[in-house]
Amino acid sequence: MSPDRPVRGTPTIAVTSGEPAGIGPELCAAILADPDVGPIHARLVLIGDRELLARAAGRPLPEDAVLHVPLAAPSRPGRLDPSNARYVLALLDAGIDGCRAGRFDALVTAPVHKGVINDAGIPFTGHTEYLAARCGAALPVMMLVGGGLRVALATTHLPLAGVSAALTAARLEQVIRVLDADLRAKFGCEAPRVLVCGLNPHAGEGGHLGREEIEIIEPVLGRLRAEGFRLTGPVPADTAFLPERLAGHDAVLAMFHDQGLPVLKHASFGHAVNVTLGLPIVRTSVDHGTALDLAGSGRADAGSLRAAVRLAVELCTAHRR
Repeated sequence: MSPDRPVRGTPTIAVTSGEPAGIGPELCAAILADPDVGPIHARLVLIGDRELLARAAGRPLPEDAVLHVPLAAPSRPGRLDPSNARYVLALLDAGIDGCRAGRFDALVTAPVHKGVINDAGIPFTGHTEYLAARCGAALPVMMLVGGGLRVALATTHLPLAGVSAALTAARLEQVIRVLDADLRAKFGCEAPRVLVCGLNPHAGEGGHLGREEIEIIEPVLGRLRAEGFRLTGPVPADTAFLPERLAGHDAVLAMFHDQGLPVLKHASFGHAVNVTLGLPIVRTSVDHGTALDLAGSGRADAGSLRAAVRLAVELCTAHRR
């Protein structure tokens, strides 16, 4: 099936169903039938194995609501199978190709399981990096949105021991430029203000607890401020999320994954949205994993996927202006 473009003004949102043994298929089926999704005035196209999605829904799905990609091997809830690793990547490829060809206005992704993809012998760091490579994006930036917060990351899926070496001046400058550009283009911030965290405790304590702030972060912020960027910091991460610090800022830039995301997920877990900045397409995702223990139970909460679809509609509408 190759979905046609919908009526002008009505965005078509592709939703990949993710790891077949996880909760992705049932979440996709749930939002397709969810009356709360209907008012967003978008057409949803689920990408996945038609029979798997119908089984998750407990009913046949409309022909035009599914872009069928066949499973490589039968799938059971909660049972990972490396045989389906390439199927999972094929879902992403179909969504990316459809967005780039103009058949879809945005891509929303259900969770994948990084471990089983790597177990299949396929190097895979995560959605963000895979989409960037397939789209030819120089540097993707991961940002989560929820609980009244926008938290972007200077580095993404790295061991903590590798963060300092990855945090180069060139990378930090690129991340800030991408963040500023997409806050303007997709989120409607005319003059974005970004609160930038330090890397070390107490933002390095004047060099006594690390020199990354002095040697990397402060010089980059200084150069960009001279160009007109509105940047505050580097500030100690343990006080960055105080209301008085956040006031007047459009986003927080954390230096690594677990510096900023625990705060955002505490504020909005299950309803936050992962947005990939710096891509030529609009992409959002859920803020959680595959939840293998919940798969097939009927207890999975579709709140984050619903929020991801809603935000995708908002962003692609702005993107097409």
